[in-house]
Amino acid sequence: MTPPRIHTETDLDTGLAALAAADGRFAALLAAAGRPPLRRRSDGFAALAAIIVAQQLSTASANAIWGRLEAAFDPLDPDAIVRARAARLARLGLSAPKIRALKAIARAVKNGDLALTALGELAAEEAHAALTAVHGIGPWTADIYLLSCLGHADAWPAGDLALQEAARVAFALESRPTAKEMVALAEAWRPWRAVAARILWTYYRIATAAAKTAKDRAPRRDSGAKRRARLAPSRKRRRTGTKTPRKR
Repeated sequence: MTPPRIHTETDLDTGLAALAAADGRFAALLAAAGRPPLRRRSDGFAALAAIIVAQQLSTASANAIWGRLEAAFDPLDPDAIVRARAARLARLGLSAPKIRALKAIARAVKNGDLALTALGELAAEEAHAALTAVHGIGPWTADIYLLSCLGHADAWPAGDLALQEAARVAFALESRPTAKEMVALAEAWRPWRAVAARILWTYYRIATAAAKTAKDRAPRRDSGAKRRARLAPSRKRRRTGTKTPRKR
């Protein structure tokens, strides 16, 4: 059976309703944070390459490097990356590990070893395994590609730190869950784990912004130590000031 896909807002609505019915906590999170965004990108080699390029970089740096790649290769397809010299890719801003990863992915796609678009027809674990079998595609990259680019409804990026922290806040957990604990936590949400991720990311963003606003509005009170430190210079000046000599 082909797993459900999330391509449209209507697809997302179906997943939201199913998940809220399966776990009442999500109904409460939706009421607090509102409807999550669809989070859909195009699929294919260029989309996966963009995820690789953006890893561990600021948005500005990633966008700059990606812009240079797109300008240098039109179209940006597996053939172009396979033929490109590593030195040229390095001049565009790519690190050596990312060059190796992009070339490995390009060869796998070109040789037919990795059918990116067809991955959406597989179960989440099978699709994940097919991606991570290629050098340079880690678990996080695989799950984000399945969720954002293919619209796989059951993709679950258990190793995503933001998602782990979102789960901790949303469910009032004592500590941030590990990737293994996240897998166990989401077992009951199949086949809509990608919808759960969308809800949790959205709730965490709203909750974090609300906490920051509350902190900014809270009156600030100086502690006794801070007050003493602030007054110390003036007291020191009074003690060390010049004295008028006594008349004898």
